[in-house]
Amino acid sequence: MEVWEENEPAITLFGSISTQWRLGAGGPVGLDYGVMFYRMDRMGLSPDEHEQLFQDMRIVEGEALSEMNNRDDK
Repeated sequence: MEVWEENEPAITLFGSISTQWRLGAGGPVGLDYGVMFYRMDRMGLSPDEHEQLFQDMRIVEGEALSEMNNRDDK
């Protein structure tokens, strides 16, 4: 799968924390933001880059949750 250059930081970060899900009674409900922010803080990002990566991660998180929920229905 090809990853566009502008999406690479979010995909790389997601890969590094992909086991860090918060779980509810029905399964995953979201990423553990404490772990995500720790990893982001270690990346040496500017405030604008930090905010952009956070927004990108929210999109990746939402899509991952949507995909996991779709698999549960099958």
